[in-house]
Amino acid sequence: MTNPLKGIRARLRLPLIAAPMFLVSGTALVKAACREGVIGAFPTANCRTPEELDRWGDEIVGDLKRHEDATGKPAAPWCPNLIVHRSNPRVPDDLRVLLRHRPELVITSVGTPAPVIGPLHDIGALVLADVATIQHAEKAIAAGADGLVLLTAGAGGQTGWLNPFAFVRAVRAFFAGPIVLAGGISDGQALRAAEALGCDLAYMGTRFIATAESLAPDGYKQMLVGATANDILLTRAFTGLQTNMLKPSIAAAGLDPDALPERGTIDVAKDISIEARESRPKRWKDIWSAGHSVSGVSAIVPVADLVTQTEREYRASISA
Repeated sequence: MTNPLKGIRARLRLPLIAAPMFLVSGTALVKAACREGVIGAFPTANCRTPEELDRWGDEIVGDLKRHEDATGKPAAPWCPNLIVHRSNPRVPDDLRVLLRHRPELVITSVGTPAPVIGPLHDIGALVLADVATIQHAEKAIAAGADGLVLLTAGAGGQTGWLNPFAFVRAVRAFFAGPIVLAGGISDGQALRAAEALGCDLAYMGTRFIATAESLAPDGYKQMLVGATANDILLTRAFTGLQTNMLKPSIAAAGLDPDALPERGTIDVAKDISIEARESRPKRWKDIWSAGHSVSGVSAIVPVADLVTQTEREYRASISA
């Protein structure tokens, strides 16, 4: 079986995706990542409207084309993340925008990718589906997904519960296509370990929050610098999905991290939309997510410096 990521992987500096993060991944972060040779991803929910998504697409595509013309080298692909949950009314409109901009890769989250796979395949896009269980993986493959993003224990924001070693090997037993590991990647050595485990690519999210180009507020970035994995709380309280959150931000919002209510469902319109966040009391906007890899955040740096450091660690691990 030919790996559909082979051509893309050959253009990458590292087998890495700057993870799509709600209210964090903007055009500056995506463009900087792609210029540095790693895939830049963002949730389409970070745009208030399909029209704004269209403008983001124009900006990203235009910037990367100018970069390629100036350097003579191809940029890494940009990768929108489409939340396909049935409660998301914007799926059809956002999909139409993506079809116009023709990204090479699209990540689907929080639901079956089946409704969007056909149109995306028609423009030549590869579809990677977020999955958190073996059952979800099997369903995504049956629906026609080209690859899987395995949400493992320790991923920031929406996460899974399975150990990454067990999850990857279990999926590799029945799936030979592209696998992306999400959860716990804090440096180049961990990235190399993900490859050795059988992954084609890996997410790095929390480290990219603490970059100069991310949309995260300064207080968020500084909290990451001071935090360790001891400061991460897994809870369903905020979206109905298992989510890794920063306990200090919960406490700063006037809530007790040890006495949060549990929710059983998610409503994208209420839980994963900018308008919903901004209409709530301030404490709900200042509760921030992070993964177990927060222990690897020691400073706020430009994306270029983070990628260079990660590449140095990755190359050293290969040599070792």
